[in-house]
Amino acid sequence: MVRAIVGANWGDEGKGKITDMLAKESDIIIRFQGGSNAGHTIINDHGKFALHLLPSGVFYSHTVNIIGNGVALNIPYLFNEIRSLTEKGVPAPKILVSDRAQILMPYHVLFDTYEEDRLKGRSFGSTKSGIAPFYSDKYAKIGFQVSELFDTPTLKEKVERVCQLKNVTLEHLYHKPPIDPKELLNTLFEYRDMVKPYVYDVSSYLYNAIKEGKNILLEGQLGSLKDPDHGIYPMVTSSSTLAAYGAIGAGIPPYEIKTITAVVKAYSSAVGAGAFVSEIFGAQADDLRRRGGDAGEFGATTGRPRRMGWFDAVASRYGCRIQGATEAALTVLDVLGYLDEIPVCVGYDIDGTVTKDFPTTPQLERAKPVYTTLPGWKCDIRGIRDYKKLPKECQDYVEFIEKQLEVPVTMVSNGPGRSEIIYRT
Repeated sequence: MVRAIVGANWGDEGKGKITDMLAKESDIIIRFQGGSNAGHTIINDHGKFALHLLPSGVFYSHTVNIIGNGVALNIPYLFNEIRSLTEKGVPAPKILVSDRAQILMPYHVLFDTYEEDRLKGRSFGSTKSGIAPFYSDKYAKIGFQVSELFDTPTLKEKVERVCQLKNVTLEHLYHKPPIDPKELLNTLFEYRDMVKPYVYDVSSYLYNAIKEGKNILLEGQLGSLKDPDHGIYPMVTSSSTLAAYGAIGAGIPPYEIKTITAVVKAYSSAVGAGAFVSEIFGAQADDLRRRGGDAGEFGATTGRPRRMGWFDAVASRYGCRIQGATEAALTVLDVLGYLDEIPVCVGYDIDGTVTKDFPTTPQLERAKPVYTTLPGWKCDIRGIRDYKKLPKECQDYVEFIEKQLEVPVTMVSNGPGRSEIIYRT
């Protein structure tokens, strides 16, 4: 069976914990898109980890962890991430890298940084990890596939050709030093040596695994609202964040995805620029940020303070719908235990008209939140494992969200640890 775990919001929903937890019953975990530009925070018996490229199943000895062809593969980053796990006592994970994955090049990071600097106040809030230049090159057909590392004559010719093109932009737009083709080729040879032990025909491997009835998890990065087609364009990422892309980014038939778990936060948070209707500010935001998660709401990759907001039912319902969610996992519910009452955004007022449908970006920029307020439960709910033992106000909040989402909430996370989860039947 294939199950996709994806975000319904702006990212940072707690997908890493849910994947880490469900990986216990899985054989294969696959990262199918994105790169090292966002992180999944995981807390388990080994400690606290922020994974960026590695799938969240690497802490189990029985799992195979796959970097799919849809990923922006930063090879030295992957190499260092594997080493950082083993240095902390985690057994070396079983990892396969698709021979069709494309390589995030050193100049992608430079171009990302130069472009954000050039845009100044009009920048996209990029993590400067090279993601947009990487995907631009992939679809312009001047990217480097892992398989090309092992064809030296073709690689040499392509490096010369690509450097010639890139150096025009570096010289005339960014006024920066050119790329030396010989140095770049040597770097790629180093990348080849690093990645060689992991390279595999992943689509063939998965074809056989599905025939054998293996349990497979597809792990998405970021969330629905950062999808380049269906998100808050242009303040989005550069690869599809939707479960539907999981089939493409992993190399499996789309009909094999049987369950789609959309992870939803009990409040809202976002890193980076873009419309955020239920955003809150000042002391109210600082208080929620400080209490959020295990160590506060700060980006796992950048360390930047996340933007905070109340639960946005309009955005979350849309996020679940566009993902095709068959169920939802509600996270960080425990964080809200300090509040006397909890606002929930149930509609958008756009130029005097209230809508419950998520609009396109120009309208979204003009939207004002329409709130309803629910009573808080004013106690710590960590440690509770039986849903019926939650305070009534807490149950009411979960069930109100479930009704708004129009998707069953089957899991409620009430703490950052792997075991801090409540299953609802």
